[in-house]
Amino acid sequence: MLQDIPPQFLLLIGGAFVLGWLVAKVGVFISNRVQAKQRDPRDDRIRSLEAEHRIAKTDGDKGSETIGELTKQLAETEAAMTERDAVLDEQMQVISQLRKDLRGSVKKTRELRAELSERATANVHAEVKLREVETELEVSRASTDMIATGVLDYTVSPDSETADAGDSGEAKIFKSAT
Repeated sequence: MLQDIPPQFLLLIGGAFVLGWLVAKVGVFISNRVQAKQRDPRDDRIRSLEAEHRIAKTDGDKGSETIGELTKQLAETEAAMTERDAVLDEQMQVISQLRKDLRGSVKKTRELRAELSERATANVHAEVKLREVETELEVSRASTDMIATGVLDYTVSPDSETADAGDSGEAKIFKSAT
């Protein structure tokens, strides 16, 4: 059956088929371009929402990283504050102990000053008494030396044995320098 059809006609049918196929392809291409120019507004809205979603997801990931870093910094700051508070508590205990020691030292110093003042007063009194005793001793030695050398002569008067009734009965001593 194919053999009865002239070959030119077969070429014409094949060329028409290829030409139809090409026209269909060009028509589809042009149709797609026209449809692309007249897009559905819902498609645009979907695309913009998808873009916003990607941006929000990226921002969320960055925010999560920032939160993680801030959490680490917060933990480090809290640890530093805890250490600082411990150091401050220790220093406050040292300060209160030093204050107690200072109060005790001031109290002891006052007591020692009072005792030292009392000792100084007693020392001054003892020194005055010592000087008085030394003076009396020097006078007594001088008198003894003068009697021994004969410069001083203590004699008892003969009238003293017969004392007057008004006298107390003590012997009267007369000094005579020879």
